[in-house]
Amino acid sequence: MSVPCVMLVAAEPSGDALGAALAAALKARRDLRLVGVGGPLMTKEGVESSFDITPLSVLGVFDALAAYPMVRRRARELGELAAREKPDIAVLIDSWGFNLRVAHAIRRVCPDTPLIKFVAPQVWATRPGRARTLARAVDHLLTIHAFDAPWFEKAGLPTTFVGNPVLSQRPAPADPQRLRTAIGAAPGAPVLVVAPGSRRREVERLLGPFGDAARLLVAERPHMKVVVLAAEAVADTLAARVKGWPFDVHVSLDEAERRDAMAAATAALACSGTVTTELGLAGAPVVVGYRLDPPTAAIARMLIRTPYITLMNVAAGREVAPELLQSACVGPCLAAALAPLLDDPDARARQVAAQTAALTIMRGGIDDPAGAAADAVLARLPSG
Repeated sequence: MSVPCVMLVAAEPSGDALGAALAAALKARRDLRLVGVGGPLMTKEGVESSFDITPLSVLGVFDALAAYPMVRRRARELGELAAREKPDIAVLIDSWGFNLRVAHAIRRVCPDTPLIKFVAPQVWATRPGRARTLARAVDHLLTIHAFDAPWFEKAGLPTTFVGNPVLSQRPAPADPQRLRTAIGAAPGAPVLVVAPGSRRREVERLLGPFGDAARLLVAERPHMKVVVLAAEAVADTLAARVKGWPFDVHVSLDEAERRDAMAAATAALACSGTVTTELGLAGAPVVVGYRLDPPTAAIARMLIRTPYITLMNVAAGREVAPELLQSACVGPCLAAALAPLLDDPDARARQVAAQTAALTIMRGGIDDPAGAAADAVLARLPSG
């Protein structure tokens, strides 16, 4: 019997992490051949990517329009890859717009290959019509949020909740004191962790107001230390930019040091995204800042149906982590939201307790999301 071929497609860092965990879980369960495209984490798990996914991680209306020719070309190339490899099943990970085109490309050349979408577009937040669009494009959906399922099942798309991998991670124990020693933090001195995102556009839009907030906070707390978390994809840009900040700042690149920094954080200022959940799991009270370009923001205001963008807030049904968006995402406002978390232990404890309760809701009782996702994929692998 031939070894089954599974095609995995991820187009940005968060999808690369999901794809790597899924690939590892699949290989642990069955002898498989893996093909597709992803980033460095998926490459380590044996998925040899035929192109660099970094340019596909776009943000905003005009960024997407500018990238459209490249997106079409890469989707076509993945259709050609499917035609050559003839996968028994394909899993399209996150990246709604790109992977929708990949689904169509694969369907044209391999009409009988089951297509699974891993991570749902956030139709509970905006554009619910995407549920029907996805139902026409793929055969099954694996979702990391329990509240996704009703939207897609109503559209006729079979859906399996597999849990959020971020919530089940069991990394090596963090050592906050190791971080404090490395950055020269005095005993009792507050540590502010700044996480400006993993996309270049995010960093370009957020690093200015995030730096302004840190500058204001340091001016009133000279003993405070600032640590910036740098995602690999933007590390060079970020490190160059923070050199101009008028105070001492430590840039954290190493994964172990990132864990130490999150555990050491008195408070954190973060871009909306996976990192907010990671900080919540580390016990750091988070203030969330985010900006879109003005045209994209105007469109978003017309389309978004939820009052929150942070998953902990969505799960809790209230703002457990303050969100400062668009015109509110400026240095003085961000600093004002962070100040009580830096200065008041009771305020910190209340927010951490609320975040922890929201994370319990998000976990949904699933302890091994990657394993659950792998089982769901293998259950749909054609026999023979």
